[in-house]
Amino acid sequence: MYLDYFGLERFPFSLTPNTHFFAQLPRHKDCVEMASTVLNDGEGFVKITGEVGTGKTLLCRELLNRLDPKKYYTAFIPNPYLSPQELRYSLAHDLGLDVSRSDSDKGLLEIIYKRMTELSQQNTGVVLVVDEVQAMSDETLEALRLLTNLETEEKKLMQIVLFGQPEFDVRLNQYNLRQLKQRITFSGKILPLSLLEVQQYIQFRLTKAGYNGNLLFPDNVIKLIHANTQGIPRLINIISHKALMLAYGQNKRQITKELIKKAVIDTDISTNNNPIKRNWFGRKAVS
Repeated sequence: MYLDYFGLERFPFSLTPNTHFFAQLPRHKDCVEMASTVLNDGEGFVKITGEVGTGKTLLCRELLNRLDPKKYYTAFIPNPYLSPQELRYSLAHDLGLDVSRSDSDKGLLEIIYKRMTELSQQNTGVVLVVDEVQAMSDETLEALRLLTNLETEEKKLMQIVLFGQPEFDVRLNQYNLRQLKQRITFSGKILPLSLLEVQQYIQFRLTKAGYNGNLLFPDNVIKLIHANTQGIPRLINIISHKALMLAYGQNKRQITKELIKKAVIDTDISTNNNPIKRNWFGRKAVS
């Protein structure tokens, strides 16, 4: 492909969430540091929301990587489509427990409580991280809330970090979820990247991928990418990757506006039939 052509060691705009490419931009860094601080302080629920493609799963993995394994025992639920019993089973499995899907709810809770109490006595906290929480059923969300009732006289036995799309905030206003909403002590929001951040993001990923040549994405190209993606990292990755492929195919050493336009048209990220005239949200974009 284009790796050797541009002197790259790896693909800079892969869609796979890889913490090697965590850019430490303010909007993302603030959310991770907030969650880390809250967990260190022993607080309960943390919620982080962001639009589709803004990098929630990458932040989720970055947070998990930052937690000291000597201080925390982590459980991760990437699949939100779980029944309450499946949630408890998944948690028990992540806690290293030998359980069966035929175990009763009461039996599972007793085993989980015993395990978390043992970890607490070893000064090891339990952190449960849930991704795509907006897709979780009301019943499973309630089961999740009830898990935070497991506590000693001094502290909670488990802390929970929820990652989800903005519609989760809307769901939390439902009357039947009011108890869960009250449990959430801190919230963060991942916003799309600004024009300057798009420039920093692209340059950072190129550098981390091993690029050290001349300017590859000039300012006018960055502006066009920002206008047609509205700063959504996943869309930036798609367009930039395709632009590099096109540049390689045309034997060009610098990305041009024409290459970006072709990449946008090929991706069809707009809401109408003219991708270059409209951006991801349907508003007029720079052409």
